[in-house]
Amino acid sequence: MKQQYIPLEKQSKRKQKEFHQTQRRDWGSFSPITRKTENGKAYNRKKSKQRSLEYDRRLDFFMRSRFSQHPAEKLRRQLRFFRNIL
Repeated sequence: MKQQYIPLEKQSKRKQKEFHQTQRRDWGSFSPITRKTENGKAYNRKKSKQRSLEYDRRLDFFMRSRFSQHPAEKLRRQLRFFRNIL
């Protein structure tokens, strides 16, 4: 016996779901999220805050590691050098 064609709207929800599942595709490695590039010239509060925190952490580490080993004058010279690096 020949199967009759039944329109999708008249099929059961389960059959509709199965049909739609076969029609869908995988995005693969492509992400469908729309992205935009940051404006490089605009002021970024987070970026400046991170830089200052990073500088403070480096300076703190430097002070702790070097302070007990070197006299004060040598430490001042090293701090000047450290500031010039950043």
